[in-house]
Amino acid sequence: MNLEQLKAFVEVAQVGNFTRAAERLHLAQPSLSRQITTLEQDLGAELFHRARRGSTLTVAGESLLPLARRMLADADSVRRELAELAGLQRGRVRLGATPTLCVSLVAEVFTAFHAAHPGIELHLSEHGSRSLLERLSAGELDLALITTSDSAAPERFTVEPLLVEELVVISSSSAPPVGDGDSIGLAEVAALPQIVFSSTYDLRATTDAAFAAAGVVPTAVVEGAEMDAVLRFVERGLGVAIVPAMVLVERPGLSAVRLRHPTLTRTISVARPADIAPTAAVRVLQRTIARTAGELAAASAETMRLAGVDQGAARSSSP
Repeated sequence: MNLEQLKAFVEVAQVGNFTRAAERLHLAQPSLSRQITTLEQDLGAELFHRARRGSTLTVAGESLLPLARRMLADADSVRRELAELAGLQRGRVRLGATPTLCVSLVAEVFTAFHAAHPGIELHLSEHGSRSLLERLSAGELDLALITTSDSAAPERFTVEPLLVEELVVISSSSAPPVGDGDSIGLAEVAALPQIVFSSTYDLRATTDAAFAAAGVVPTAVVEGAEMDAVLRFVERGLGVAIVPAMVLVERPGLSAVRLRHPTLTRTISVARPADIAPTAAVRVLQRTIARTAGELAAASAETMRLAGVDQGAARSSSP
C-alpha cells in the first residue's frame, strides 16, 4: 500500500467513475486501474463494485475510505511541517515588546533563539502594550510581549499569559537600606527621591495610579528616563525606582525591597493574531519565550531570596 494508491482510491470513490478519476489525477485510465487492483490484492478485498454506469464502494471500500482520507491528510500535514522546519534555515520573525522587557526577557530569548536558528532574522519593535497590539492587528508584527493590564479583544488576538511579576523598589547596593525591613509602603516610597519612567511606559501608568489611589505624590529627582537610564541612575545612588523584579537578575549593584499595602504586580503575556496561522519560526520563538520566561521567573525569585526576601518575586503562568 502506498499514498498514490490511496489517493487513486479516494478519487474514484468521490467521482464514482474510473475514467473521470484518471482525468482528474492526470493519469492514464489503465494506470489508475492497476493501482486500485494492486491495492485490492494487498488488502485481500475488493473495494469497488464495477459496472458500466459507474463504480460504487463495497463494504470493505466503505471501511477503508475514512482511513484513507485521514492517512492522506496526515501525509499532507507532515509535508507542510517539514517544509516549515526547512524554512527555519532562513526567514524572519517580527517581535514587539514593551521597553522594560527588552532589557530582561527579550535579551535572553533572542540569545537562545539565535544560537539555535542563526539563519532567522529577528526584528524588534519597542512600544507600549496598546501600541504593540495596534501594530499586531495591522500585520506589522508576528508576536508581541505585552502587559495584560491593557486588555486585548479575544476575537482579534490569541493571548498566552507567561508570568505574574512583582514590582519592587530598588536602590543602590552601596547606599543605606531603604526602610528598616524587607518591605516598604507607598507613602514611604513617595517621600524618597525617585527616578521616574517616561510617560510612554506602561509601568509609569501603573505606578502613577497606585500613588494616586494611596493619596500621595512621589518626589521625582529625574523624570522621563528609559529603563537602562533608570537602572544606571539608581546604581549611582541618585534615587530609588519601582521596577519589575526580573530586571534585578545579574545586577549586583542594585538592592530591592517589596512594596506593601498594596503589593503591585503585572502579568506578562505573549500575543499573536488569532486569524493568522503562525509559521514554524514564529511557533519556535513563542516556545522559546515561554521557556525563557519560566527560567527568568525562577532566577528572579532566587535573586530576591539571596537578597534576604523570603518569597519569590515572579511566578510562571505557563502550564
